[in-house]
Amino acid sequence: MVPDVSTGSDTRGLINYLFGPGRRDEHTDPHIVAAWDMAGAPDPGRDPNATYTQLAKRLDHRVDLRTRELGKQPPQHVWHCPVRTAPGDRYLTDAEWAEVARRVVAATGIAPDGDEKACRWIAVRHAEDHIHILATTVRADGRRPRTNRDGWRAQKECRKIEAEFGLRRLKSGDLTAPRTPTGAERAKAERQGQEVTAREWLREQAYAVAAAVRSIDDYFSVLTSLGIQVKPRVSAKTGEVDGYSLAAPGDTIWYGGSKLAPDLSYNRLTERLPTQEVPDRPQPVADPADSWRRTETAVRTAHTVLDSDDDAVAQGHLDAFGDTLHNLARAAPGPHQAELQAAAKAFNRARRSVIRADHQAANELRQAAKDLAYAPNIPGGLAIALVSAAVHLARAAATWHAQRGHEQQAAAAEQAFLHLQASYQQAAQPVLEDLTRRAPRPQTAERFKATVRQAIPDHADRILADPAWPALTTTLARAETAGHNPRQLLTEVAGRRELDTAERPAEVLNWRITAQPNRRAQAARTRSARSTTPTVQAPQPAPTTVSERSAERGRRR
Repeated sequence: MVPDVSTGSDTRGLINYLFGPGRRDEHTDPHIVAAWDMAGAPDPGRDPNATYTQLAKRLDHRVDLRTRELGKQPPQHVWHCPVRTAPGDRYLTDAEWAEVARRVVAATGIAPDGDEKACRWIAVRHAEDHIHILATTVRADGRRPRTNRDGWRAQKECRKIEAEFGLRRLKSGDLTAPRTPTGAERAKAERQGQEVTAREWLREQAYAVAAAVRSIDDYFSVLTSLGIQVKPRVSAKTGEVDGYSLAAPGDTIWYGGSKLAPDLSYNRLTERLPTQEVPDRPQPVADPADSWRRTETAVRTAHTVLDSDDDAVAQGHLDAFGDTLHNLARAAPGPHQAELQAAAKAFNRARRSVIRADHQAANELRQAAKDLAYAPNIPGGLAIALVSAAVHLARAAATWHAQRGHEQQAAAAEQAFLHLQASYQQAAQPVLEDLTRRAPRPQTAERFKATVRQAIPDHADRILADPAWPALTTTLARAETAGHNPRQLLTEVAGRRELDTAERPAEVLNWRITAQPNRRAQAARTRSARSTTPTVQAPQPAPTTVSERSAERGRRR
């Protein structure tokens, strides 16, 4: 059961919508199922003599009195809360919806039980699966109701109603979810032929840009380069920027950063984006694959952080992992890219919770993720090794959130895991098949079998029985050619994280080894760098002029 609280200032306009045909003639049999006073609330849906104006005047009675006292209308005096059952839920009768409405207005402070001076309200049903609660927020004593955290309180009451009514139990919120698009926003997107609303599109663009840039100034610049309208807000006290709003290209509707998502507010962005001068691009590295390796290592490190007792540090790493997914989707083109993009979008909900993130502790992962945004595309195993590490971290994130009661975040992380898993399967299968075709001769494979039994005796039988074992032999042969000792390498990569829970341990080891650098290539680059370093010479005396030499000869005579 999903409540969605909003406010406005046009009682009559909302009544017109609730009792009207709907934007697509979807409203059927609109009528009032509950009210502050059923006898005193004209029902245009059931009484042919009742009008929208009569109902609006009854609801606005106290608002009008307060307006005459103050000389101006109370702001945002219309409180609106649709309440919808989940798909597949059973049919609720009018009497049951009436109970839902009374409990919601009581829980949110609109009309507490036994309060004779409470606000006036009605609940209108015009579909099988939901009602709309409309209230005017001026009490009989002229005061405004106490509706702080009304959305959270409505959700909390709906969780109780679900249990009592035998409805589908939805995930509890924690006030960190982004705002959902309004009906008007969805209708506008539909008219324009857009699959998502402007709010949703701007949110995803903002997340993707924030993941890649290195300063708050670059954040605004890149958004502008994409055609997005940016309006910084300057503080009247300090004269400095303290907020911003965005609008889609050519649109006139602006959205503040915090209205897109809590962690897209200016303050939250500046916590993880520096404002000082930084290079426009990462400095070039000797090996173009280094950015991928550093990111893979940092993702594996983040996995171990989730096992620690420091929730703030863990939350910081999950936020940085969100950036990693956005940049991974950008840097790894191919048929699996759509799943990577879907994973990044899903994980946006899992990257924040009520736990305040320690962003500094996750600086290594965040910087690696930003380097990845500018890294060259690395086809084949190295990119898949990073996706594989991301799969395991997403699953760990779902478990971490679930253990702390973060239901929505756990569900989002699980959804990201499924997308990452699909991406991994699409990308890994052809590479593993190619490695299998290139397997070394039987004598070499037998030697590697013995090496595995020596290096990882506890897991040797499972590794050798894994269908990916032939592919691992190819990877071991390549690593040996690159300068690694197979036994030492296996011992090292197996010790990074337990293999007990790995369904395919040979496949896991394959990607861990793939992420190792080529030692011989590294040595060659080191020698090349040394040979091109200029030799430091002892300082020479400055050349003398002709007159100086003549004078010197005269002194010697």
